[in-house]
Amino acid sequence: MILHSSFFILHFQEMRQLIDFLVRKRHWLLFFLLEVVAFLLIYQNSTYQRTILISSANVVTGHIASLAGSVTSYFSLGEVNRELTMRNGELEMEVIALRDEIEALQAKERPFMGFLPESIEHFPYSFVAAKVVNNSVTHLSNYITINRGRKAGIEPDMGVVSDQGVVGIVTKVSDYFAVVMPMLNPKFGLSCKLAGNNYFGTLNWNGRDPRLVQLNELPRHVEFEKGDTVVTSSYSGIFPPGIIVGTVVDARRQHDDNFHALDIAPSTDFQSLTNVRVLINPMQAEQRRLESEIKER
Repeated sequence: MILHSSFFILHFQEMRQLIDFLVRKRHWLLFFLLEVVAFLLIYQNSTYQRTILISSANVVTGHIASLAGSVTSYFSLGEVNRELTMRNGELEMEVIALRDEIEALQAKERPFMGFLPESIEHFPYSFVAAKVVNNSVTHLSNYITINRGRKAGIEPDMGVVSDQGVVGIVTKVSDYFAVVMPMLNPKFGLSCKLAGNNYFGTLNWNGRDPRLVQLNELPRHVEFEKGDTVVTSSYSGIFPPGIIVGTVVDARRQHDDNFHALDIAPSTDFQSLTNVRVLINPMQAEQRRLESEIKER
């Protein structure tokens, strides 16, 4: 009974405070009430004023809808970027496949020891899109971690590319993550060539400047200029031929005068790397197994 009385007294005090507030602000309440009545009279009795009010309301509604659309678009950017990455990867694979078919067709027109290929081999590569979740560019042995792993079909020794070009090679895999050895790692090695000819060398990083990697063992008689494009060669089951690696910045002679060593500016910006694609070649395991059998003899 005492509790009920206390509740009643508290409720009465709150109501009293509300009434006191309304009494104190009665002139403002009366003002707003009269304003609403005035707007209603103007709206009902004046066609011109009604048109102005409707137009103003439409403008305000349009701005609100535009703002809401902008907010929605901002939060959907992640999905849009993911779709663009997938589409770019598909288009890149199609371009590389078409390039292979063109080269095979050109080879058909040129007799080679009396042999002509009977058909064009189906382009074997597919890819898995992934995001970079950890990255380093300032260490001697740099590594990149991506958010796709064995559950997505990724295995060690698969190539990794970005929209800009070659990134690196998968070295270690868990169920949901993979570690990638990028070009900016002295242990990285890749067969590359200058675009436009078939002379190839080995791409490595000397561990000094993260803005430059080195293409070694390029024959001395090969002609090149600064700014020439370097691409992957066909001597790898990891990357298809023709993937951009970088551009020639400078050149020097190696200890053996028969070869050039070129400084290459990587096409991939490793410091801003966010989206990558892991290349899957189902024929890679067979090629490696056959080559290892030959080496064991």
